[in-house]
Amino acid sequence: MCRHLAYVGPEEPLGRLLVEPPHGLYRQSWAPRRQRYGTVNADGFGVGWYAEGDPVPARYRRAGPVWADPSFADLARVVRSTALLAAVRDATVPGADQEAAAAPFATGPWLFSHNGAVKGWPGSLAPLVASLPAEDVLRMEARNDSAFVWALVLARLRGGDDEAQALADTVAEVAEAAPASRLNLLLTNGETITATAWGDTLWYLSRPGGGTVVASEPYDDDPHWQEVPDRTLLAANRTDVLLTPLKEPNDALAPPAPSKEPST
Repeated sequence: MCRHLAYVGPEEPLGRLLVEPPHGLYRQSWAPRRQRYGTVNADGFGVGWYAEGDPVPARYRRAGPVWADPSFADLARVVRSTALLAAVRDATVPGADQEAAAAPFATGPWLFSHNGAVKGWPGSLAPLVASLPAEDVLRMEARNDSAFVWALVLARLRGGDDEAQALADTVAEVAEAAPASRLNLLLTNGETITATAWGDTLWYLSRPGGGTVVASEPYDDDPHWQEVPDRTLLAANRTDVLLTPLKEPNDALAPPAPSKEPST
């Protein structure tokens, strides 16, 4: 229940991707065009970005709506980066975690966001707690479903899975435990973007000048935006986008081969 966006490519001011577009993430906080669940994303926001020579991203997060923070637009005007992940939040369940519950979540080189909701949270995922190291559970930034999904993804990344495998396996595990969940996940390490379309909208844009944008919805009316089919894993870098169908839980069929989407 949010909108999010990730970018990798030539260095850009944050505001050129988030604030300046006519239907950018800033405007999507109060007037999204393609949001299927919820209408206003006013329960927090955040942006994470990478500075040259430093693999660990910086973050700026707040508990309130992005339009109520005059400092954000000023910061976004001058801060430049070759990679970012940002989100505006519509909370599924009101909580007391304030900005700690706002994406992006971060550990090491990774930034992560979840657009959607886990059905039956928290009881539906209680059986999965035992699969995590106790320390990981105790270190969770917030007590919401997105933070727990991030803990599941992070455990797989730390265990040696690549980003695509970590997201695909987490979606399968959560979807099996909590059917009818919406699990649009978004992850970047500063060089690549990995995402899932599972129950909500996802689009990507291969920019003519270089760079790839992956977002819940287009930030303008550029005809080159491509919609990602539901139940799909996306893996992208600055020039290429790869789409792979995701299996439903308990699907015994072998996964289809990835299909490369041409850059435009």
